[in-house]
Amino acid sequence: MSTAKYFIIGAVIVFGIIGAKGLIKKRSLMDQPIVVTEEISLKPSSESTLPETPKKSLPISPPTPIAKESNENSDLLSHIDRIALLFALDSSRLPFVETISYTSRVPWLKGRPAWISDYASHYQTSRHFIARSLNKKIDYFSQKIGPGDKFNVFKKDKNINFHLTIDLSKSKMRFYAIDLDTNERMLLKTYKVGLGRIDPQKKSGYLTPTGKYSLGDKVAIYKPNTMGFFQNKKTEMIRIFGTRWIPFEKELEGCSESAKGLGIHGAPWVLDPATNQLVEEKSAIDRFDSDGCVRLGQEDMEELFAIIITKPTTVEIVKDFADAKIPGVEK
Repeated sequence: MSTAKYFIIGAVIVFGIIGAKGLIKKRSLMDQPIVVTEEISLKPSSESTLPETPKKSLPISPPTPIAKESNENSDLLSHIDRIALLFALDSSRLPFVETISYTSRVPWLKGRPAWISDYASHYQTSRHFIARSLNKKIDYFSQKIGPGDKFNVFKKDKNINFHLTIDLSKSKMRFYAIDLDTNERMLLKTYKVGLGRIDPQKKSGYLTPTGKYSLGDKVAIYKPNTMGFFQNKKTEMIRIFGTRWIPFEKELEGCSESAKGLGIHGAPWVLDPATNQLVEEKSAIDRFDSDGCVRLGQEDMEELFAIIITKPTTVEIVKDFADAKIPGVEK
């Protein structure tokens, strides 16, 4: 065999051995589990690790802006409705009302039987309030009563006033009970209201003024065919004021307009062409369309009327609830 042939055979043998070793090593690596060893996949590397910050120095998230917080709170408060607890005949009733049983013979009235009107006068509670409690439903007129029938009245030993706060920007009104003896207040309900038309010439920006007013006692109940004069024209009053009217009495604080001619009343009634009957104009609520008065839907107005007409009540009108100066501490 020539030298060239020996050389070729030797080269083949050497490369064969090298290839075999490489194949064995490759198969060995393929049989091993894959392990991620880079620290950055689990935690920062030593070069990029930040020093540990003590807990007391951790950055604090910035507080929620007041406006946003106010809106959120406003949404929550809008769902509060404690009105039914004024008329509840069990232990769930509110602390400034009490349940009594009717009897025609009472120690505070001599010489004749006591009627519901006598109970109303004695307890400074409207007959409408007593009727709703007595009837256990929204009925302010039926006053059939017999011995032992139960109904609620305001407690005589509780010094309670009411306060209404109206937000012009949201067309909403909050209804508070104020305990003057404990200086506590309780939100009873939030109502949607209709307000005066927008008027940039007015200080409030609306025909409805801003400021704090007292409500008067020259209240009125209107039914179809109840006639009166409005703007020197004889008209059916329910078409203007709905079924109830409570006047502003006098200016108390920061009032942009006089109290004269202003009040809280129901939505006006209009003629329904389909039935030729007067019906409540419900669209008058939650919009700016009045001459300055505050409008409520019929059911809300009759409810409010029944509760507040026998107690001192103030109404505070502000551009935003956050501007209100509500008396008492929230209970």
